[in-house]
Amino acid sequence: MAEGKLTGQVAIVTGASSGIGRATAYALADEGAMVAIVARSADVINAMAEEISGKGGTAIAYAADVADAAAVARFVTNVIHEWGRIDLLFANAGVNTKQRNLHDMSTEQWDHVIDVNLNGVLYCVREVLPQMRQQKQGTIITLASMAGRHSGIMSGVAYGASKAGAVSLSHSINTEEKVNGIRATVILPGEVATPILDYRPNPPSAEARKAMLQPEDVAETVVFIAGLPHRVTIDELWITPTVQRARIPGEDTPKAQQ
Repeated sequence: MAEGKLTGQVAIVTGASSGIGRATAYALADEGAMVAIVARSADVINAMAEEISGKGGTAIAYAADVADAAAVARFVTNVIHEWGRIDLLFANAGVNTKQRNLHDMSTEQWDHVIDVNLNGVLYCVREVLPQMRQQKQGTIITLASMAGRHSGIMSGVAYGASKAGAVSLSHSINTEEKVNGIRATVILPGEVATPILDYRPNPPSAEARKAMLQPEDVAETVVFIAGLPHRVTIDELWITPTVQRARIPGEDTPKAQQ
């Protein structure tokens, strides 16, 4: 791969086996970053690392669940041992459930969503901070959602609560860590055409997904933020489809704005 704007930087991408995480791992590698690809699907991320390496990039795969604090500590330690630094954390891993309303969601489903979408971000942030403080520099990008600002039936109560917490956590990083040279951005996408849509009670059609943001759109946003001079912090960034779908349960047809 040719030298890019992130050449020499070390990046960690969680939830990297599909969707936004997968697209971002490739995009960062294309810009010269050394990428630690983290997800539970070992076969998938190992193949990704091999593909990136085969194209002249640098990548290592770590099979881990971000909801497991000990597993997070292990892969972050391994990244530092392998490459000596961490310049970027993209905390992207996220899940949802089929049952999403207050009246039908189980405690186990609630805990699972919160454990991955919020606690998983905390565990990753907590582990990279010491190295970033030592460097006096680092970028932490968290993938939240517009559901973290606007509750809705489609995203559900647990997902919205977890993403609202992730937004608050990101802002807290800036409050506490800017003095140490660490900056944080939380990205709030609207609808993105990723596999997580299949877990909705009424999954959108293929036609509807074409009008949504694509994983590559968000990946380009991550690369843009990471490539900005370190004097620049984008605290919060909203990115939404130009054509908005009506928020009616079961409706999946894009509507042109009148």
